[in-house]
Amino acid sequence: MKKLCMIAMLLAAGTLGCAAPAASAAPQVPAPPQMPRFRFENFTTANGLPNNHVFAVLVDGDRIWAGTDNGLAVYENHAWKVYTTTDGLAQRAVISLALDKRTGDVWAGTMGGLSRISGGHIDSFTQLNSGLSNNVVYGISIEGENVWIATAAGGCRLNLHTNQWSLYNERNTPMGEIWSYAVSATPTKVYYGIWGSGVLEYDQKNAKWDRYDDPDGETEMVLYKDQGLIHEIVTSVSYIEKDNVLWAATYFGDSHYDGRYWHNFLVKDSGLPSNFTNQVKGVDGKRAWFCTDKGVAYFDGVNWAVYRPSLKDGKPEMTVRDASGVVTPVPVATAPAHNYILGIDFQGEDIWVATAEGLSHGIHQP
Repeated sequence: MKKLCMIAMLLAAGTLGCAAPAASAAPQVPAPPQMPRFRFENFTTANGLPNNHVFAVLVDGDRIWAGTDNGLAVYENHAWKVYTTTDGLAQRAVISLALDKRTGDVWAGTMGGLSRISGGHIDSFTQLNSGLSNNVVYGISIEGENVWIATAAGGCRLNLHTNQWSLYNERNTPMGEIWSYAVSATPTKVYYGIWGSGVLEYDQKNAKWDRYDDPDGETEMVLYKDQGLIHEIVTSVSYIEKDNVLWAATYFGDSHYDGRYWHNFLVKDSGLPSNFTNQVKGVDGKRAWFCTDKGVAYFDGVNWAVYRPSLKDGKPEMTVRDASGVVTPVPVATAPAHNYILGIDFQGEDIWVATAEGLSHGIHQP
């Protein structure tokens, strides 16, 4: 009897036979990847913008230019100055901007012509007084002494040294459609984004054009995901010359091309908040920002971050998606002015974002 009691005591104490199972530890949840965080301050007509619909934004050192639906605004020394048609602006709706870093001139594409702002003076170019192919100027890119322009009737180039214009359309390029929506120019290559005709590439050295199409044709169904451009309706192009990488945006997804391979991004298999992309702006060959109708997204080559007012309740929202597809909300107190994003530019580690309801300054938080 004594022996049985002793065995019972040892079993109870866990010193004989199998030990009592330990309480299972809570599963470790990995921390989300470290992605840029911002404190957003927003500008509207209440504090100086001529209109809340901001089509384009351009960082010019300490000056910030905003192309709006009612004039061109520049923010400097905490104050706004507005240029309108009375100052010589070609038309009130400014839809594209570019900076000539050699001269400091700002070029503004409008719904009624092209304007150059130089030392506070404005010169404007239209179909009537120049070789501009169309007065609706969707995109501008400065390359040396050349101003490359995307218009509703093809592309064109103004050589600032000779003042000569060159026109590019269906007659002398592989352009099927002539509605040119964007241009990205470097000394080696120039890329045009064409609405309905994919991407056109111009090799400056060989003076040769090439064209990249969606292998699926016009269909929105993706049959061949990484075998070419994601879609024919191209809204934006961003060429990173040092990495020989092209980023292309469409209303049906986005593409990355390294000169040999294509890689495409869709909501279903990436961190994009929407396939409807108004602009893409590459940082380098791996990193890029995407301006969509459901927020602005950053891709670091592996992970994604999205910044926007929540689509459900409008509250500030940031989410991070890692390489395995896990999405983690990040607590934030501010967000861009609106989730419909039309453009972005960089000021150091800060970002400036053009939205349908104001201009937003994302101040980087260390």
